[in-house]
Amino acid sequence: MNTAAIHHQPESEFAYLYTADKMHIRLRTGRSDIKSVALINGDPYQLEHSEWFKSTSQMEKYLSTSTHDYWTIETSAPHRRLSYAFKIEGMDGTVLFYGDHGFFPYQEATLKMANNYFKLPYFHEADRFKAPQWVKETVWYQIFPERFANGDPTNDPKGTLPWNSKEHPGRDDFFGGDLQGVLDHLDHLVDLGINGIYFCPIFQAASNHKYDTIDYFEIDSAFGDKKLFKKLVKECHKRGIRIMLDAVFNHMGDFAPQWQDVVKNGADSPYAKWFHIHKFPVSYTPTANFEFSNDITYDTFAFTPHMPKLNTANKDVQDYLLEIARYWIDEFDIDAWRLDVANEVDHRFWRKFHDVCTEAKPDIYILGEIWHSSQAWLHGDEFHGVMNYAFTDAILSYFVYQTIPLSKLVSELNHQLMLYREQTNQIMFNVLDSHDTPRLLTVAKNNKELMKQVLAFTFLQKGVPCLYYGDEYAMDGAGDPDCRKCMIWDPDKQDQDMYEFFKTLIAFRKEHQPLLSEGKLRWHEVDEQTGIIDFAYEYEGKMLRSIFNTGQLPVYIEKEQVLFSIQTQSLDETTIELAPYGFVVSIETAERIRHNDTTQNKHSLVAGSRRLSSLSKELSR
Repeated sequence: MNTAAIHHQPESEFAYLYTADKMHIRLRTGRSDIKSVALINGDPYQLEHSEWFKSTSQMEKYLSTSTHDYWTIETSAPHRRLSYAFKIEGMDGTVLFYGDHGFFPYQEATLKMANNYFKLPYFHEADRFKAPQWVKETVWYQIFPERFANGDPTNDPKGTLPWNSKEHPGRDDFFGGDLQGVLDHLDHLVDLGINGIYFCPIFQAASNHKYDTIDYFEIDSAFGDKKLFKKLVKECHKRGIRIMLDAVFNHMGDFAPQWQDVVKNGADSPYAKWFHIHKFPVSYTPTANFEFSNDITYDTFAFTPHMPKLNTANKDVQDYLLEIARYWIDEFDIDAWRLDVANEVDHRFWRKFHDVCTEAKPDIYILGEIWHSSQAWLHGDEFHGVMNYAFTDAILSYFVYQTIPLSKLVSELNHQLMLYREQTNQIMFNVLDSHDTPRLLTVAKNNKELMKQVLAFTFLQKGVPCLYYGDEYAMDGAGDPDCRKCMIWDPDKQDQDMYEFFKTLIAFRKEHQPLLSEGKLRWHEVDEQTGIIDFAYEYEGKMLRSIFNTGQLPVYIEKEQVLFSIQTQSLDETTIELAPYGFVVSIETAERIRHNDTTQNKHSLVAGSRRLSSLSKELSR
């Protein structure tokens, strides 16, 4: 038994309250090293009296990575407190007790010692990670306001260009997009099935992207005003659409009055300690690329001299930003905050931010922009979720870039799921493209069937999906600023087939959301040779099963109760041909789950694919 691979951490993603009275417990072991794991658990004050250590509960081997297996169990405690340990049986026949003081031989003397057990001393509801229910049910739509729609030409900035007049927008171009344009197109979002809008920043700023904030208490004059925004929020709420605003609290724009006062008055400025300044007067050396400089006397976002970094440990800065956080909730009834460059702001501030926001609106959604693994922010006292780039990067790496094998895809997805509590996974923010990345169609090399397959796979994962504006019409675009093209509103230039696909996909996601959010993930078949990915979610007696063909030849599968599919055709009463880039999603019952041997199903599907490979070649001609 490889004990070095075995790991458990109390009061973490390995042991946490899922509901008020249900606890999830996980154990990590070396891959294929352990035969069985059982939980020993009971009330810490009744160990000797009731001798609960004499009974165990089998844990389920749930998800695996290339190096580890993860075992899970859900349990409760009548008195809302729990002592627990693990009985571990290795493939080599070794049986060990694993608890708070490590490994011991599995014997009664060990089992009787109270201090050997891990503990959750009390089930404190205040400490439980609470995932807003509405977020699980949301399909988000990201809007870059300057490029979505120009609804009011009277507020266009000087030098605004005609809509869509440039095939490739420049970094400093303005096209007049505004909040009125969003209001004018709410019916489009409703028809699409969207029930959440994520706005890139709308506060007063000098740039077209607005990540260089000048005034956090004002709507940018090129976008409209507060009266219009309040109307927009009300109209969205009437349609069941939630609103998420983008807060840039890591840094300000250099035109902000606080920074301008520092530029003018140096160390004597009342705002001098609002920033991380190394030397006065503040300065930098301009370069050919005006956005970057290596000779800056103050901390910035990246090396951008026009975005000085805020000192969020400063009490005055905290009070200022927390007032902003509450203001837009109280005055405009927003539903969520997305936090830009969230990983570069201190944890103490984010805990205060969380408390202020949840006090103002208990079911608010707090989303952090973090591009890497994020356990430190997801204990329930800072963010509810993060932009799940680490998760979706694995999807893109396999499906689109083809830089990892299928086994690595599954390993990485499972690894990410095991980093967080289950209720956290349910509301992670899954994006395939955004204002910061090339568009999906472009990285897919204009292969629209591949784009559809990747989208479907992502919409069938844990977490909540987000659609970047224009993807529904198959818009393309390379990296920033090309990914920020004007939305296509000319019907003759819109891809209506892609639009109908999105409508179907979004409706499917919303209809089966409980299964996808709450269900247990089951990997039935992952085959490198054929490219088959066969997985399912099991919940309340039902199983939603999805089969994707990522290979180069058709595969042949048993006909089930098909709910959603592309690139398929029925060959006879029992068989479906699944072409490359295709997928099929079906529903099965618990009774079928119990009586089906998934190993046999797996081999029959793959073997059938190979037997019919010659037919595949004929059919593909």
